[in-house]
Amino acid sequence: MLKESDSRWLWYTGDFEIRQGLMQNFSREERSYDWPAYWNIDDCHRNVKFKRDYVLDQETSFTVYVSGVGFVEVNEVKYPFGQEVTCMPGKNKVRVNVGNVSGLPAVYIDGEIIKSDTSWLCSNFIDEFPAGWSELYYKKEQDPNVVEYATEICKPLSKKDIDGGTLIDYGRAVFGPLHIEKLDSDKPITICYGESETEARDIEQCYYKQENVTSETPIRKRAFRYIFIPDITSASIEINGIHEFIPLENRAVFSSDDPLMNKIWDISVDTFTLCSGLFFIDGIKRDRWIWSGDAYQSYFINQYLFFDEDINKRTMLALRGQNEIKQHMNTIVDYSILWVIAVENHYMMTGDTTFLEQIYPKMETMMRYLSQQTDEHGFIYGREKDWIFIDWSEMDKEGTLAAEQILLLKAYKAMTVCGSILNKEIDQYVACYEMLKKNVMEFFWDKEKGAFIDSYVSGKRHVTRHANIFAVLFDFVDEEQSQSILTNVLLNDDITQITTPYFKFFEQDALCKLGETKRVHEIIRDYWGGMVEQDAVTFWEEYIPEETGNDVYEMYGDPFGKSLCHAWGASPIYLIGRYFAGIQPIRPGYETYLVEPQLDSFEKISCTFPIKDGSVTLEKNQSMLKVYATKSGGILRIDNQDIPISKDQEMVLELKEKSLV
Repeated sequence: MLKESDSRWLWYTGDFEIRQGLMQNFSREERSYDWPAYWNIDDCHRNVKFKRDYVLDQETSFTVYVSGVGFVEVNEVKYPFGQEVTCMPGKNKVRVNVGNVSGLPAVYIDGEIIKSDTSWLCSNFIDEFPAGWSELYYKKEQDPNVVEYATEICKPLSKKDIDGGTLIDYGRAVFGPLHIEKLDSDKPITICYGESETEARDIEQCYYKQENVTSETPIRKRAFRYIFIPDITSASIEINGIHEFIPLENRAVFSSDDPLMNKIWDISVDTFTLCSGLFFIDGIKRDRWIWSGDAYQSYFINQYLFFDEDINKRTMLALRGQNEIKQHMNTIVDYSILWVIAVENHYMMTGDTTFLEQIYPKMETMMRYLSQQTDEHGFIYGREKDWIFIDWSEMDKEGTLAAEQILLLKAYKAMTVCGSILNKEIDQYVACYEMLKKNVMEFFWDKEKGAFIDSYVSGKRHVTRHANIFAVLFDFVDEEQSQSILTNVLLNDDITQITTPYFKFFEQDALCKLGETKRVHEIIRDYWGGMVEQDAVTFWEEYIPEETGNDVYEMYGDPFGKSLCHAWGASPIYLIGRYFAGIQPIRPGYETYLVEPQLDSFEKISCTFPIKDGSVTLEKNQSMLKVYATKSGGILRIDNQDIPISKDQEMVLELKEKSLV
């Protein structure tokens, strides 16, 4: 880990993430053409200025390396980059001006005393902040405009002759190019890719295909498990997959007496790891874009798997872009709101006040942008070209939508929490929250149905799960209303079922919060287990149990349009860590934290989950529970008792029958 005094590449704060976010959102390949994202995307500043003043006791020298053009200035004397500059004892004003027309302006300063550490400021000639940096870029030989991936050679699990060609199964999802080891053919070949065998063997409809390939042809980075090469025998070709990734440490462990749950856990880990790189992306085959809704859930999963603070920050900064707002994130109103809410959760996870101070001004401008599209009741509505999404589900979207208002309520609450931490003025957010809360209850709560309706404008009184789920998750309703929602909505089969793992995340979260962990355990086994039964090696963008045959791969009118490796499919990681293990921060950064296990669904289980600066391990064997934490400040809540957890001291408890329900 870098020390604050170590040299590293520096840039204008947030610009590395914005620049690389642009590149990520331009990486989509849609069958035979490239498809850059269809929303407004910001880029980095093109010219910036770094500054720091030194008071030296002795003569010292330094050399500046940059990505871009410009000059070094010491006490108003200019020097070219790459030349050793000497500073004399006394006060020295060091300035570095860098411009880059084609990428990110960045600087690396190599010296014993004067060096590019965390103490530098950087301005865009308008605003000035502490310079940005990343632990990924700490060597002067690196280029912050180039993402450096680790690689893993993936050899075929099986290879067979079929349909007049060769089908290769790598046995896992691979995200990267191919390398031809042997090709005995007098003519170029065609490579057909597939997340499924069915897709790879469909020469006409497979999502990715590369034609006229020879042993010298560069092969693009793609996602696949299978490849099919027509008109060649398996003995004539050998191709390895080259999996590319940003290394992330898996800090969680899970095993139990339930083989299916163990398999679901392992596939969830593989799914989430594949979708986690420089940023959280939605999936590896199709979009590869940074979607705010997908990322919102990824922050929670990350908290219980990697506990990697940097990928959270990189993703948030890339999504938000520069301070001026021209359009909602991904064009979706609820995705902009979820971004605000996510910042509060990140702070609770990390206790990182420095990042909160950096990003809070962008939270304020986002809230201003949101408030400009509210009506006299405080209800937010969609502007022209806005997308009110929430989920792929039939909703009554005439007029303003209940689910959107409840999200906005939570955003106001997030602003009051984050603003209070930074001693900012929060009265406006408190006032907006109180007015909106009153009007949401007046216009959207249907006493007869005991639930929130989608829209009051149409008069249809249509109920879907979404607004009701958000109301439970964000503590908008009291105990009586929560139980009403549980009975009348969440446990009511007449209410349209959720079909995407995206909203299954929120639904299972709400069910667990209402004490239904046993039910959620069975849902995980049935729903995610259903994908396991279909030979899934990663979890899908959508799963409808009733679908059979090739229909399971269809989405968006495309026979293979469905992503079979989608970040939101990994939600069992979060659900197990947050509710079954019962671990959550009480104070920011886990200064104090709660362990409230709900393990009745398991006879035997052993699991470890990361927390800030530590970890918590739980082991259950029949009626015996062991709890071990590497950080103090924890509270074990069990049998209606709160027991302090001491650092590095194992606790052994005898469980009462059904005491953990």
